[in-house]
Amino acid sequence: MEDPTASNATPPANSSPQLSPPPSMNTPIISLESRINRLINANQSPSPSRSIYSDRFIPSRSGSNYALFDLAKDGKEDGAGSYATLLRAAMFGPETPEKRDITGFSTSRNIFRFKTETNRRLDSFSPFVSDDGSGVSQSPIKALRKVSRSPYKVLDAPALQDDFYLNLVDWSAQNVLAVSLGNCVYLWNASSSKVTTLCDLGADDSVCSVGWNFRGTHLAVGTSTGKIQIWDASRCKRTRTMEGHRLRVGALAWSSSVLSSGSRDKSILQRDIRCEEDHVSKLTGHKSEVCGLKWSYDNRELASGGNDNRLFVWNQHSTQPVLKYSEHTAAVKAIAWSPHVHGLLASGGGTADRCIRFWNTTTNTHLSSIDTGSQVCNLAWSKNVNELVSTHGYSQNQIIVWKYPTMSKVATLTGHTYRVLYLAVSPDGQTIVTGAGDETLRFWNVFPSPKSQNTDSEIGSTFFGRTTIR
Repeated sequence: MEDPTASNATPPANSSPQLSPPPSMNTPIISLESRINRLINANQSPSPSRSIYSDRFIPSRSGSNYALFDLAKDGKEDGAGSYATLLRAAMFGPETPEKRDITGFSTSRNIFRFKTETNRRLDSFSPFVSDDGSGVSQSPIKALRKVSRSPYKVLDAPALQDDFYLNLVDWSAQNVLAVSLGNCVYLWNASSSKVTTLCDLGADDSVCSVGWNFRGTHLAVGTSTGKIQIWDASRCKRTRTMEGHRLRVGALAWSSSVLSSGSRDKSILQRDIRCEEDHVSKLTGHKSEVCGLKWSYDNRELASGGNDNRLFVWNQHSTQPVLKYSEHTAAVKAIAWSPHVHGLLASGGGTADRCIRFWNTTTNTHLSSIDTGSQVCNLAWSKNVNELVSTHGYSQNQIIVWKYPTMSKVATLTGHTYRVLYLAVSPDGQTIVTGAGDETLRFWNVFPSPKSQNTDSEIGSTFFGRTTIR
């Protein structure tokens, strides 16, 4: 009897071998095409038990402002041409040979919207836009002017007095600096650096003020005995001596042929050097020493400051002040008239005040005030730009260049170790010289020239060393 399950059983001749798949391969075969169709139709018939998420945000083209940049929504987008159009509009504005009218569209929306709107102007994205947001600038933005923080020249000035009420330095229209050291007056030629001794008052008198006339040919010298000497600078010869004050003369101011002198005796004398009399009129009003005097640029008004904390304004014919200002709380030595605005006057107060105040003498109004933080010793307005410089004493001994009317600081200069009591401006209006009780005169280039009121490089950065005034 044969066993039908034996391994050596021979299959029928007309049958083929049958292979049954293993249990793991019973899953039906799905073609690649079927998988793709299933993924495409997934959004139309989503599974109720499974959500499909995406890992990318694809913006909706229906909310896009293609017309803003002249981009085609349908068809091919010319990327290079669109970029050139946008760049041309940013650089030259819409009025170009190939004009694109992009100003008629709303700029309050982004090209692509997601959640929030933006109100930023389209032109604010341009690298050529001006700071005021007015649109595309037609010229490159000028660089800010730089002021060297170091003096370009230092002169030793031995015996330069540390007295707030004196005025011992002045710069002439002939580019000659007059400096009083002790009992002597020296002339330093800024062009040749030559030093000349103008006068020596001797042991019984001393210099309290110096002042050049308009042409720079004659120098007035006020003395501690109340006298005024007039010197011809070219010949180093005294031409006249005038009296009238009982005490020292600490302030001088020229107006054409008229010389005004302020004294510790509280009075101001008007002197016409063409007349034989020592003075033609006497101005009274101050209750203490007169330490500041300045004529306006049109020679119509004289401003005076005193140790009585008062600022007065006089006209050509008055013997009493026509304007009186009492807002300062300390002595008023620093006075400056604006060469740019008629009737604009600046004044500075001493240690207890520290303020620079601005006045309109035409309308008799107090315009503004700024606390500088230090005693204001001198003020000078630039004739080239609408800026002014102030020098200070207690407690920082600094020099500040201000932009008017914002009164923002252009530069703060330091170097003096004593109060910066003396200040003068060069005839070209670019350089100032400052003097202090540290017995030095320091020269700074702080203002631009009239032709070039903005420069990319530092002004006066060269240091020529240190010499002596005598």
